[in-house]
Amino acid sequence: MTDRNLESRNTAASCQTMADVRHEIDRLDRILVALIAERQGFMDAAARIKGHRGLVRDEARIADVIAKVAVSAEQHGLSMSIADPVWRTMMDRCIAYEFAAFDALASKAQASNED
Repeated sequence: MTDRNLESRNTAASCQTMADVRHEIDRLDRILVALIAERQGFMDAAARIKGHRGLVRDEARIADVIAKVAVSAEQHGLSMSIADPVWRTMMDRCIAYEFAAFDALASKAQASNED
């Protein structure tokens, strides 16, 4: 990430103005969007790899992700009152996206078989 717009100008402690704070939040939002888009790409891969629609939602995997997020959040000083709902919502939306991707692939495969 060498984009000049992604370079930090301040830390939370060194911000002196709301403009400083907003610059850093906007910078972090751009980074988060790129990371979430990358994560979404793996939902496409999962939809392609999973052989059955029933495998899309995996409760054990959801619990595993939340447990790993909790450990990482603690290490980084992120409140679980932020981390837990953010990850649960993101996973819920990613699962919905994966269902749609799975269905699109299945529909495309069925259309190919009918040709």
